[in-house]
Amino acid sequence: MHLTAPASGTTTDADVIIVGAGPVGLTLANLLGVRGQRALVLEARTELIDYPRGVGLDDESIRTLQTAGLWESVRPYTVPHHVVRFVNGKGQVLATNDPRTDEFGHARKHGFIQPLVDQELAAGLDRFPSTELRFGHTVTGLHDDGTRVRVTAQRADGTTTELTASYVVGCEGGRSFTRGWIGADFVGTSPSTRWLVVDVDNDPLGTPSVYLGADPRRPYVSIGLPHGIRRWEFMLFDDEPTELVDTPAFMHRLLAPHVPDPTSLDVINKRVFTHHGRIASTFRKGRVLIAGDAAHLMPVWLGQGWNSGIRDATNLAWKLTAVLTGQAGDRLLDTYTTERHRHASDMIDINMTAGAIMKCGPVKGRLRDLAAAALNVAPTMKAYFSELRFKPMPRYSAGVVVDQASLEPGRSDVSFKHNLLRPFTDAAGSASPVGSQFIQPHVATTDASDVLLDDALGDWWTVAAWGNNPARLLSADQLAEVERLGIRLVSFVPETQRAWAERRFADSPVPVTVVGDTTGRLKSWFDTRACGVVVLRPDRFVAAAALAQQASEALSATLAAASYVTDPAPVPALEGATA
Repeated sequence: MHLTAPASGTTTDADVIIVGAGPVGLTLANLLGVRGQRALVLEARTELIDYPRGVGLDDESIRTLQTAGLWESVRPYTVPHHVVRFVNGKGQVLATNDPRTDEFGHARKHGFIQPLVDQELAAGLDRFPSTELRFGHTVTGLHDDGTRVRVTAQRADGTTTELTASYVVGCEGGRSFTRGWIGADFVGTSPSTRWLVVDVDNDPLGTPSVYLGADPRRPYVSIGLPHGIRRWEFMLFDDEPTELVDTPAFMHRLLAPHVPDPTSLDVINKRVFTHHGRIASTFRKGRVLIAGDAAHLMPVWLGQGWNSGIRDATNLAWKLTAVLTGQAGDRLLDTYTTERHRHASDMIDINMTAGAIMKCGPVKGRLRDLAAAALNVAPTMKAYFSELRFKPMPRYSAGVVVDQASLEPGRSDVSFKHNLLRPFTDAAGSASPVGSQFIQPHVATTDASDVLLDDALGDWWTVAAWGNNPARLLSADQLAEVERLGIRLVSFVPETQRAWAERRFADSPVPVTVVGDTTGRLKSWFDTRACGVVVLRPDRFVAAAALAQQASEALSATLAAASYVTDPAPVPALEGATA
């Protein structure tokens, strides 16, 4: 969906300048581009980083790539259903992580080759005439005058340039200049433990799985990746200098327990790094924001560094678009820190815990192994690990959400205890879906018999009703707002009723998209939740959930929570904006 930006009274080089051409900056630029906004990416390097870094891709991130129109080009560099086994020093499996759910439309875990994926993200920018990636530009200064941001950058040839944008987002990594400029504290720890990463071509093992080796003698990781690449990671001890990794004998000693012939490996990358667990105190100051590693750093154990950054871009892109187009007020951007900070912090904590378990010494390691053996006897505890239930899923309790019981904007309680909806929740469960991500099953529409839900809904706001015509649940003024804001009205029905609903709703005052539930997953979702209508945000989180008679009030509360502007004065479009 392309949205037109209103005039701001100033001329800018871009709507948003993004500092850093890593995966977060490139994803943010693509999401802004598909929504018609002008993005300029400034990268200090002269080319993209060509060595592997991240290796784990979550279904949530793939859903974002789907929205950006990039999943099909990225897919060849991934392998689905990455199985992770947590083993001890004897090779005994303590826990297996093999989630087989696909509620968001894709396999839960994928392995991937980051440099190749980053290349596709960069190539995706070529689709947008008003979006550009400039290498060799190191940002050295920012000035926010309240209406726009002036960016000073040093080119690779030593000359300087000044550029302006309505907003700036720093995505330039852990040593972020932008984070320093906004004055955010970087809270957390950076353990002194160093790890050696070794990437090998022509995988000498040829197995697709991942092993987290909690070996007291030397913790390690072994990862099968796409395109025949194998990654090993080894913990270095304090008395082992970093320079030792350049010694063939040392490398062979590390690899000898894991491969028949360590002398014949085709090593394509070798680096030493330190795990960090840090988060910025705020992600915003005025018109300047931060995302990805600039906002938070986390250890690699659960593969969440890359994915957490993509969550930032997903959350921020639609909010910037809403503000830039004049639909929402600037206060909407405050909800970015409100919503993303807590989840990123929770992810850091669980990654730090996983690292501590990995590095247990001999005594603690034996206790850990005994505890793991006992827990694996209980099916519920075994599923806790195998189905990835320990991973905290994003759920926003404050921000662009509406409490389901009170319909109060800006907050959302999980429980329905002691509220007027209790008779309904007794039958359908007492947990509210507000603030959590909506499912994405395969569905049918007039135009397609088998399509993922997001492709049927588009990439902006949706008001969806189960079995009802949502247009009949809203007032005439609200229907006018729906059309002005580009909100899509959707009716979910069993596939057996789709033809009837398409005929019945054809004369609605605002067009209604009828979506056939071909798998029964949509019906099951509504069957177990006390709501008949949901308001879905552009990032596919549930902003509001209500009974059909409450739909009008729920939509009004949602727009209030999002600082949306009602009855705005007409304004001309910015030069260069895409209608």
